[in-house]
Amino acid sequence: MPVRRRGDGKIEVLVVHRPKYADWTFPKGKVRGGERDEVAAVREVEEETGLRCGLGPELASTEYTDPKSRQKTVRFWAMESCSGRFEPGDEVDEVAWLTPSAAARRLTYPRDREVLRSLVEGRRVVEGMRP
Repeated sequence: MPVRRRGDGKIEVLVVHRPKYADWTFPKGKVRGGERDEVAAVREVEEETGLRCGLGPELASTEYTDPKSRQKTVRFWAMESCSGRFEPGDEVDEVAWLTPSAAARRLTYPRDREVLRSLVEGRRVVEGMRP
């Protein structure tokens, strides 16, 4: 989920490094049985980053095929950082607060850049996905 904060008149976006995949992306994860997507989003951000965040508007969704040839759809929401502190772990070993342009350069996957664009522009990018 794109977590953003405002400071000194500019917006910064949180990106995370996942050592298992050697990539830079947004925090994300899996829904637990019976859990709503929105609840899972907030929980996963906190588990991966240590940040308790408020849920904002839904952003662009992405679809891709994972390395095991499974089709994945990931829903994203804007989030504002509220409290907490990052501690490196197995899933995420590093985080970076970056301007949107620096985040676009750091993100590993083009699909994440589309999500970033929807955050910055305040609109959904993928038409036909959830309203």
